[in-house]
Amino acid sequence: MLKLLPATDRHHAAPVNWLSSYFLFSFADYYDPQNLHFGPLRVFNDDTIQGNAGFPQHPHSEMEIVTLVLDGELTHADTMGNKSTIKKGEVQRMTAGTGLAHSEQNATDKPAHIYQLWFIPNQKGLSPSYEQKDVDFLDKKNELVPLVSGQKVLEDVVYMNSNTTIYWCNLAEGKTVTFKTFPIRNTFIYVKEGTLYINGVDIGPNDQVRSTDENVLEIQASKDAQFILIDLPGSEANY
Repeated sequence: MLKLLPATDRHHAAPVNWLSSYFLFSFADYYDPQNLHFGPLRVFNDDTIQGNAGFPQHPHSEMEIVTLVLDGELTHADTMGNKSTIKKGEVQRMTAGTGLAHSEQNATDKPAHIYQLWFIPNQKGLSPSYEQKDVDFLDKKNELVPLVSGQKVLEDVVYMNSNTTIYWCNLAEGKTVTFKTFPIRNTFIYVKEGTLYINGVDIGPNDQVRSTDENVLEIQASKDAQFILIDLPGSEANY
């Protein structure tokens, strides 16, 4: 089954004047007991952070946190001693594990657009860790590009402690990509821009699709499109 959630179903939050965020799952002041997670995917926030502003240091634990920078840049600092700037086309993974704190600041004058995703890890009590990589995913065309994965057989990707793989695709109008999975797996798609036609369903900008029993997804771009696709376990157990 393909479940289409239109863009209007997202929860919009603007708690401060420098942040505009769309929550795809329950988060902060948004709570929906029917929308807590999708398999181990617990948080998906579509954030725009204005220049010279950002999140002050705050704690995390027992979560895999992935950040994709779609535009602009973000400066990260944490209690492990890491300090780095994540630029457009780069991917960051932070294993919160037994506990850490970090800050995220946009030190430029231009807005930064990011996706931040939190996953329930495949085991508790992990040591906190950090990885960042320039995957250059915004320039590759007409293919599903793996960005982050718990599968160590994949090369040139960021590793995460979850039986999950995150892909990005820039699909030209009229082109098709096919994604195959297994009955025990879920697939999550979120469209950044453009329109898609997936197994008979039209998908527009900022719409999301949650698939629980479609083993093959035929994804065609009705208009030049960019989207994220996540292949993940069907349960929080994450194996």
